[in-house]
Amino acid sequence: MNRYTLSALTLAVAALSAGHALAFDASAPKTREQVKAELAEAIRTGDIVVNGETGQKANELFPGRYAAKPVVEAKTREQVKAELAEAIRTGDIVIDQESGKKANELFPGRYPAKPVAQGKTREQVKIELAEAIRTGQMPVITY
Repeated sequence: MNRYTLSALTLAVAALSAGHALAFDASAPKTREQVKAELAEAIRTGDIVVNGETGQKANELFPGRYAAKPVVEAKTREQVKAELAEAIRTGDIVIDQESGKKANELFPGRYPAKPVAQGKTREQVKIELAEAIRTGQMPVITY
């Protein structure tokens, strides 16, 4: 069991390191604490690859050890059509396959501006974190 756990942790760290290097976004780098929290969450939910040959995750190999993921309801045809129409109207649809840029990024003057979300203060974030830890939504990790 210890060897399995060590292998799983090693694979998880390697996967997170490789994924982070490939998906690096210079405008929003993650902190060490964020990466540790993601790793802890992946281990807790079994969302880490444990079989390198097949790419299966721990929760796929051992479903009894992890809580079942909530089932997401499928969208109706009308909902999908409405989403597509809204994406076309706002330019939130990829038009340049090579760069992956959306229409509103290439031609911002043709589409309505997106509303900017207001950020939270440091105190608001601290209060939310304390509440999440108190209710068990955020695991406390000690090293």
